[in-house]
Amino acid sequence: MRFLVTGASGKVGQAFIGRVLADPGLSAAHIVALCHNRILAPHARIDVVRGSIAERSTLARALEGVTHVFHLATVKEDPDLVMDVTIKGLFLLLEAARVSKTVRQVLLVGGDAAVGHCFVDYPEPVTELSPRRAYPGVYSLSKVIEEEMIEQYGYQYGLNGTILRAPWIMEKDDFRYALSFGPEQFGGPLWDKLIAPEDNLRHAKENRVPLLLDTNNRPLKRNFVHVSDLAEAMVKTVDNDAAGG
Repeated sequence: MRFLVTGASGKVGQAFIGRVLADPGLSAAHIVALCHNRILAPHARIDVVRGSIAERSTLARALEGVTHVFHLATVKEDPDLVMDVTIKGLFLLLEAARVSKTVRQVLLVGGDAAVGHCFVDYPEPVTELSPRRAYPGVYSLSKVIEEEMIEQYGYQYGLNGTILRAPWIMEKDDFRYALSFGPEQFGGPLWDKLIAPEDNLRHAKENRVPLLLDTNNRPLKRNFVHVSDLAEAMVKTVDNDAAGG
């Protein structure tokens, strides 16, 4: 087996690659790490391909002999990069995968932003069958489009696609940094975009902890997943008929 991992140098990418390399049952698996800015340390079972996912030539090199694609590359609230990475990049990746003679599965790690997570009110519990509803901003929209593209390629071309819709992915001290008004804040929403800059600065100086309220004025509940659990779920999808589209 030969695994292509986009966004390989990110938090999820590194956790997944480490999980694969440590699994005796995947000892024959070789990894192609598609990296843009950061690269991975040399390893006998890892080939690094440097370049942009939005370039056909880069994808052609990366997909040579690949059997499984794990698409992790994403961007946050950047309208220009969203178009290149999420829209164009995923489109080119799916186009190349559908005509490949070796690719047999494409897995997308999506996000609960596809259903608006804490910003969109659903009258019932959210499931895989719930309608996708983006909250304002390009990141949530990109999560909706990603899932739709994977599904449509299954309908159009019979592409064997899998979507893992992850909630907030945590490791180490991520949660502590989420509870901060300072520049070290991890995750969203970005407090300095929701409140006046002078209020944000004052809260940071006083070491206050932000608290989001839901539409009923109650403390908001969020879902989390540890990055190691997500990596485990990704491994379990490999050639799993129950995970195929």
